[in-house]
Amino acid sequence: MSVQNFDLVIIGAGPGGYVAAIRASQLGLKTAIVEREHLGGVCLNWGCIPTKALLRSAEVFELMENASAYGLSCSKPDFDLGKVVKRSRQIAGQLSGGVKYLLKKHKVTVLDGEARLEKGTKAPTVIVRDNAGKDSTFTAAHVILATGARARTIPAAGLAPEGKFIWTAKEAMVPDVMPKSLLVIGSGAIGIEFASFYNALGAEVTVVEMLDRVLPVEDAEISALAQKAFEKSGMNILTSAQVKSVKPGKDTITASIKTKDGKVQSIVAERIILAIGIVGNVEDLGLESLGVKTDRSHVVTDEFSRTNVVGLYAIGDLTAPPWLAHKASHEGVICVEKIAGNNPHALDHGNIPGCTYCRPQVASVGLTEAAAIDAGHSVKVGRFPFMGNGKAIALGEPEGLIKTVFDAKTGELLGAHMIGTEVTELIQGYTVARTLETTEAELMETVFPHPTLSEMMHESVLDAYGKVIHV
Repeated sequence: MSVQNFDLVIIGAGPGGYVAAIRASQLGLKTAIVEREHLGGVCLNWGCIPTKALLRSAEVFELMENASAYGLSCSKPDFDLGKVVKRSRQIAGQLSGGVKYLLKKHKVTVLDGEARLEKGTKAPTVIVRDNAGKDSTFTAAHVILATGARARTIPAAGLAPEGKFIWTAKEAMVPDVMPKSLLVIGSGAIGIEFASFYNALGAEVTVVEMLDRVLPVEDAEISALAQKAFEKSGMNILTSAQVKSVKPGKDTITASIKTKDGKVQSIVAERIILAIGIVGNVEDLGLESLGVKTDRSHVVTDEFSRTNVVGLYAIGDLTAPPWLAHKASHEGVICVEKIAGNNPHALDHGNIPGCTYCRPQVASVGLTEAAAIDAGHSVKVGRFPFMGNGKAIALGEPEGLIKTVFDAKTGELLGAHMIGTEVTELIQGYTVARTLETTEAELMETVFPHPTLSEMMHESVLDAYGKVIHV
């Protein structure tokens, strides 16, 4: 059997793997990438991008339904679910083709198939089995695992995508029907985004969250505003609640839910969406025989993505949270920069923004107010409502809040938290500020354009120091 040698072999072509491959090639490393399914991974094909296409369709539909508020007329707006899904799939396909082009442009060798690892000399040897069942052997000085993750299921409680009633995100993205009623289990970003999509298209949506509030990783004040907005839009929200069992029927499925008062109630729905977390794709890679250290299905790494096995690295959803595409991409770049002998900064997890594309949108970076206080900071907190911003009112989007948290002694921006239209675009301003270690002084002296939503970011900073203008 012939053996091909590379400087670097990457397993998985998602947003971590393909970005790492491109940067490695730019740095002069002879690079190969192995992918068993679709270039671009879950994010591009079954996650980040196609869900945003679905949510955009839902947003436009809601605007059509409320056209009269803008002085416009749109009689009996309707939607074609098949065409909505088709548009989403076409966008995913277009971008997957774009990744293929970029890898070819940068002379990255793409290997179609499934990879497993065996003990090697400098780094583990990579065996790739193609679709015909043929094995090929590849050696490299460095190997990066970027195999991602998949939806967590609980088969013992019936919470697994078996039959037609229970969906994970993948099935929810290409629905066979438009459910009249929907139960979403989990209120993190994935659960709430699908809840928003189906709610906008007319489904009766119930969200069940085991913890005491929706979007539990967000600032408590933002979570409370989000729940209020979701309920106003027609969602039923059950917090401190847990699905104990499910029972499929002919056309519906019944879930038994233990609520915060200890009682059990039944909810009947046409479909259930599981959004209860992820598990890393660590199986069938040969990690056990190599002695790779894992923690609850995720590979343990250091600050430069090195595992405990020489020459083996891991990035993205396969490793520690936050499980975000942009975190995976940045990890990949840092990892290959280190491999190439450069001196990159380790990734600061406190400067990774989080975005949820529900309606209204939610975004944040850094410490919540509670976390800042728990960490021993004396804080100054600023707030500015969308209702005080001319652009938000002109857009017909007056509901929302920008919240900033500062260290009272040093002026360090500890965190920023937002809810409202387009906050997923605004949050990067505060992310840059944190990366540059900006204090309140520089933010106050920054000129923000008018009329923009970004002016609220300025006003929130001013509010923290008693200088707010427009409230």
